[in-house]
Amino acid sequence: MPETFESQSTKSQLNAINAALVAGDTQSVQGMILQLAPCDIALMLESSHSRSRSDLWQLIEPDLYSDVLEELSEDVRNGIIDSMQPEKVTDALEEMDTDDLVETLSSLPDAVSQDLLATLDEQDRIRAELALAYGEGTAGFIMNTDTISLRPKINVDVTLRYLRLKGDIPEHTDTLYVVDSDDKLMGGVAITQLITAAPDTPVETLIKDSVPIPVEMEEAEVASLFERYDWLSAPVVDKHNHLLGRITIDDVVDIIREDAEHSMMSMAGLDDEEDTFAPVIKSTQRRTLWLGVNLFTALMAAAVSDLFENTLSELAVLAILNTIVPSMGGVAGNQTLTLVIRGMALGHVSSSNARWLVGKELAIGFLNGVIWAVLIASVIALWKQDFMLGVVIAFAMLVNMIAAGLAGATLPMIMRRLNIDPALAGSVILTTITDVVGIFTFLGTATWLLL
Repeated sequence: MPETFESQSTKSQLNAINAALVAGDTQSVQGMILQLAPCDIALMLESSHSRSRSDLWQLIEPDLYSDVLEELSEDVRNGIIDSMQPEKVTDALEEMDTDDLVETLSSLPDAVSQDLLATLDEQDRIRAELALAYGEGTAGFIMNTDTISLRPKINVDVTLRYLRLKGDIPEHTDTLYVVDSDDKLMGGVAITQLITAAPDTPVETLIKDSVPIPVEMEEAEVASLFERYDWLSAPVVDKHNHLLGRITIDDVVDIIREDAEHSMMSMAGLDDEEDTFAPVIKSTQRRTLWLGVNLFTALMAAAVSDLFENTLSELAVLAILNTIVPSMGGVAGNQTLTLVIRGMALGHVSSSNARWLVGKELAIGFLNGVIWAVLIASVIALWKQDFMLGVVIAFAMLVNMIAAGLAGATLPMIMRRLNIDPALAGSVILTTITDVVGIFTFLGTATWLLL
């Protein structure tokens, strides 16, 4: 039996669609797209160059616009929204869950976001404005308001009949939340309990404590709680314990993925939502700033070398060896920096253990410094037949490894206090420190002992 389109790999799907698109066979392209899930359509769009996206988007059924837009990265989604007719955008937004609606609106320019808000119906506009008011990166921003709540005095039979009449239960519903007459959260009742309990069982006897999430809690902490307690969903409450909504595991998976992408892309000075197939000019503009920052830090290291121009001119061998110490310090420092940033993201690092952690990394820097100082001193002494040159580079190695451990451990904590993302700027600052300290110590010690 021939292999069906659904069973082919994503790469094969994309190749088949692109081949049909190039051949002008739009009918075949549309047929293949109809067989794809919204998440696969989104992947197809993100894997296509910008010139093909508008053609592909025109072949997607309007009923799928909402689901596909929810799955797209920010850059690609905004580009497609720019090309859509306003009424089509409004229709798509009204079909979105609250969290996806708010995320989409927040990623658009303010003027565009306000225009779109004005076109939504009153209920959608109110729920979007409330979520936006909590601020990006909070539990209120990512929560869904599609929560089913119960009163404690009703029984299981009434609850099940209510659910059958309602017909459409929100996705990822594993728990129904019980509230009092003031809409204050009392706890939750698992769907599995409702199904297995006797019809005349009062709901209040099935209530289990549900750990509520404060609406102002940061999303990273929310993700940490879900991971720690293996939750599928959790209620969100205000400071008076009123039930506002819920957060589900699919939202948390997105947070974890976005955090991972953010850490990886920030190390290179890139936006974690950057479009891989964005136009050349647009991508160039975004990368130029970070390249400029790196050029500035490289000039700082060069300026330190320039202080010892006479030393370098008299001892040419120093120019050959001048990159060893900064390179080793940079690698060691980045190991510590990465470890500490990860610990902070997981909630392992706090004010109670920060001092101990810094001391530990200083000790590691010292021990690594001793090990590699002895090794490099032996290599250089034998290679260049110069014992004092080996001593110079050994001392510089020891100092720079200690400085790398100290900088790698303290920089993320200092930057977090200054509300600067350590993943974005930590690596550049650390490399600058290890370059400056390494070059200055090596050439300064050489000037003192060898001239």
